[in-house]
Amino acid sequence: MSSQSSASRHSRSTLQLTVEGMSCASCVGRVERVLAAQPGVEQATVNLATERATIVGEVEGESVAQAVTAAGYPAKIFVDAAQTRALQQQKKQQHIQALKHNVLIAVVLTLPIFLVEMAMHLSHDIDRWMDHVLPTPGRWHVEALLSTLVLLGPGRQFYRLGLPALWHRAPDMNTLVAIGTLAAWGYSLFATFTPQWLPAQSVHVYYEAAAMIVCLVLIGRLLEARAKGKTSQALQRLLQLQPNVAHRWHNEQSEEVATESLVLGDIVEVRPGEKIPIDGEVVSGNSHVEESMITGEPLAVRKKPGDVLTGGTLNQQGYLRFQVTATGEQTVLAQIVQAVEQAQAAKLPIQGLVDKITLRFVPVVFVAALITLLGWLYFAPQGGISLAIVNAVAVLIIACPCAMGLATPTSIMVATGRAAEKGILFRQGQALQQLRETTLIAFDKTGTLTEGRPALTDIQPVNGFTAQQLLTYAAAVERYSEHPLASAVVNAAKAQQLDPLPATDFTTNSGMGVSAKVNERLVHIGAQRYLDSLAIDGTALKSLATQYAEQGKTPFYIAIDQQLAGLVAVADPIKASSQAVVSQLQAQGITVAMVTGDNRLTAQAVAKQLAISEVVADVKPQGKVEAIQGWQQRFTRVSFVGDGINDAPALAAADVGIALGSGTDIAIESADVVLMSDTLNNVLNALHVSQATMTNIHQNLFWAFIYNLVLIPVAAGALYPYFGIQLSPILAAGAMALSSVFVLGNALRLKRTTFIH
Repeated sequence: MSSQSSASRHSRSTLQLTVEGMSCASCVGRVERVLAAQPGVEQATVNLATERATIVGEVEGESVAQAVTAAGYPAKIFVDAAQTRALQQQKKQQHIQALKHNVLIAVVLTLPIFLVEMAMHLSHDIDRWMDHVLPTPGRWHVEALLSTLVLLGPGRQFYRLGLPALWHRAPDMNTLVAIGTLAAWGYSLFATFTPQWLPAQSVHVYYEAAAMIVCLVLIGRLLEARAKGKTSQALQRLLQLQPNVAHRWHNEQSEEVATESLVLGDIVEVRPGEKIPIDGEVVSGNSHVEESMITGEPLAVRKKPGDVLTGGTLNQQGYLRFQVTATGEQTVLAQIVQAVEQAQAAKLPIQGLVDKITLRFVPVVFVAALITLLGWLYFAPQGGISLAIVNAVAVLIIACPCAMGLATPTSIMVATGRAAEKGILFRQGQALQQLRETTLIAFDKTGTLTEGRPALTDIQPVNGFTAQQLLTYAAAVERYSEHPLASAVVNAAKAQQLDPLPATDFTTNSGMGVSAKVNERLVHIGAQRYLDSLAIDGTALKSLATQYAEQGKTPFYIAIDQQLAGLVAVADPIKASSQAVVSQLQAQGITVAMVTGDNRLTAQAVAKQLAISEVVADVKPQGKVEAIQGWQQRFTRVSFVGDGINDAPALAAADVGIALGSGTDIAIESADVVLMSDTLNNVLNALHVSQATMTNIHQNLFWAFIYNLVLIPVAAGALYPYFGIQLSPILAAGAMALSSVFVLGNALRLKRTTFIH
């Protein structure tokens, strides 16, 4: 969406909202249900870690945002990406500051209650001394005042959000905290001011529990907010790569201007050691530019007039002057950030399991708490009311599903950010899961497994011609050819500094060969079938041509004045990284395949060198799609790696399409994963990121679920009758906060993911 007005119009498109106030998986479910209920919404997903909602359908943006806001979660249309990111960052800092303030107040008010009650429990001497200094009724009155200030001050947010959610039959974490603390606080007030209505053995107060729960949950949220801030650090680093100022060349002099003020066509100069401020094309100068922050490749790349520059990369020793070719959200850096944000906002298939559980989780917790309350009242001996209240509150607090809601999105945020720093862009979040499940990876040949830059490898003259004559005549003819292999002959002649000869009467025989007059001699260059059509005998070189083809080379016959003159061979060299990548993929149990439009002999020669058994050759773009579909019937998941326009259909058809960033825009747009560098090592790195991320998510979900499954029965008092073990609400609140921090800490380990260079 380019503007708020366009976002507000009815259109079947994708709308994004920024949503505030979500704290757990139940909040996410609540917002998704509100969105799903809006007219025209076909699909709605909400991400807790990014605080972003994505809506697909014919919707009126403002009304959808208002509906979410009315549900208790302030929402705004995501309009200008850079502006929204800045506002979100500012609000996050404000939120952290507000949490710090609330935690400080809560700690100051809670500490006296906690210290007094804990000290009295630990020592009978202190208990007797306190009864002497401040008798029980007076002490309870002070604790009632302090705990009330905690609940109505720092803890007010739980009741402001939690109680309306309960009223709307959509309870969330805030509801659990609100009901739990109000139960402990309310029972304590009852015991303080109307003790005569309770059995003597049940007259106890739990002010410290109510206050400590609020205190610990707030501390947990503060730790959460800080950790969540760290998950987006990689994205922030990418955004900070672009310098704020640029040197614009105007009226034959340099002037310093804000980068954001540059427009298309501006001429900008970059001095040695400076960062390239924005995307452009070199118009003068020579230098080497370090592009590792974009591609992950450590070696600097030589730049000369006509070469492309990317904003955020580092100019080394030379001086460059370039023309601006992209600004704002159209720059490579901005598009990288957009791709990462898009992946971060996605929901993985595994998240569906979490959503189903959390949808019913909070109501189940309320039922468990009610059963705990009634069970203790019914079965407990003397003092049952106190045990019933304490255990029911502990169940409510321990069961908050914060960790479940954070388990998946935080891992995605850290992983995609870390991968982007190394030149691996997950444009679709689902690719993180599906890539790990891949059992076959198919590669395009030309430009993917091979360099994509054909080179002349062999010259074999016959019938009295010399190699230099052959190359001179062939280059003269091929200069006019558009065949991709023609440049190899022309470049070879340039490399040997042969004087170019003029050619006339150039003719192309489609699919056969080319011809032209050079020095009044008729020169033909082409395949065996071309010579056959001209009735020229090529038998003398036929076995050599077959030998070249079996070696992965493409042979061309040369005939001069109806006489066979020789044979040249052109080959597209295999990339240095291809052999190692194929071997390592096979070592991991992944089948490697190759699909190409090249002839079968050449394809089989390349496949033989790389030990690839699955080969489909001599196919058009639709044939590549059919090959992918055939493999999908035999393998669990099929990924495809390509770079050309003719690869776009196959990239879209594969379960995971992986495009090399050096490829065409169409190929990149069709892909789920984009590798910003030519090296195939990043295929292994992308697979490693996928595997590490899914392992991390499984760990997070395991601990989040196990934590609840194990501790809810303990909180309910299941161990008390046998071992006298009781989980107090205070410990429950601490454990609940720590579970979320544990999940976030585990996700942050992905920042240390190692990569192959």
